[in-house]
Amino acid sequence: MAAELPLLLLLILVAPVGLLAALAFLVRPRAARIPLRGRHVFITGGSSGIGLAMATAAAREGARVSILARNAARLEGARAAIKAATEQDVGVYAADVRDATAVARSLEEAGPVDVLVCNHGVFVAKELEEQDMEDVKWMVDINLMGTFHLIKAALPAMKARTRETGVPASIAIMSSQAGQVGIYGYTAYSASKFALTGLGESLQHEVISDNIHVSLIFPPDTETPGLAEEQKSRPEVTNIIAGSSGGMKADDVAKKALNGIKSGRFIVPCNFEGAMLAIATSGLTPQSSPLIAFVEVMGAGLMRFAALCFQWNWFSTIENWYAKNKKNA
Repeated sequence: MAAELPLLLLLILVAPVGLLAALAFLVRPRAARIPLRGRHVFITGGSSGIGLAMATAAAREGARVSILARNAARLEGARAAIKAATEQDVGVYAADVRDATAVARSLEEAGPVDVLVCNHGVFVAKELEEQDMEDVKWMVDINLMGTFHLIKAALPAMKARTRETGVPASIAIMSSQAGQVGIYGYTAYSASKFALTGLGESLQHEVISDNIHVSLIFPPDTETPGLAEEQKSRPEVTNIIAGSSGGMKADDVAKKALNGIKSGRFIVPCNFEGAMLAIATSGLTPQSSPLIAFVEVMGAGLMRFAALCFQWNWFSTIENWYAKNKKNA
């Protein structure tokens, strides 16, 4: 037994190194650095919240920034705020992402884009049985179809731009932790956000040969005007479950998002819970980092156990809430 101990220790040391070496060969797409300075960054939902925070941070890094949103007055307010914070002017475009023609016109006016950030999004949290189908359609049209409209309109010029410059470009899609796991009250919203993962995975296959990297960003509840409105109306059970994941400030999400974009990462979590969710839901998603791939491979079983613990907690919360309210009925 004593003679076998050195061999056993060697095996313990060599196995992880061998796995890392294999992962370094396997991971795709290859890692890339995507610079912002001097490049055109186009951000939707840029008049407030995460979009405004990202636009300000990108301008501070020396990017040429354009922002798009529906409300022209709020866009002008955002432009003034960015100018005051960075001394950089930004382009502003008023359009509804549901209108493919208006989106295409805005992108044509703005010029070729190097980093496209599809940050727009709306949500109405409610049990599906109680939810108006017009609200469901509204979320799908903005969250999903609006993203299609933007990417479809921006892509030809982005491809030409990367061929011309040889510098990698990025398409970043703002999803949500509700796009990684469905929870009570988010049936329609989660559906519109889960769909973005399929869009992003397939799109990455289609554009990698053009040196364009796709990033999916998964923020938790973020302190934005949209969240404040949502919390007034979403079901109590949803508030209990969603409250178990810590919220973030828009500036902190913007920093995480831009760092992920600049690193060419496909999955960009924004907090600890998000990183755990990213491991638990990694599945067949692209991965450019051998180290993160190693954590995904080694942590998959543990994360599945943790996921079952979370589901137990959520189902218990739902059962207890309904039992309590039936007694009080």
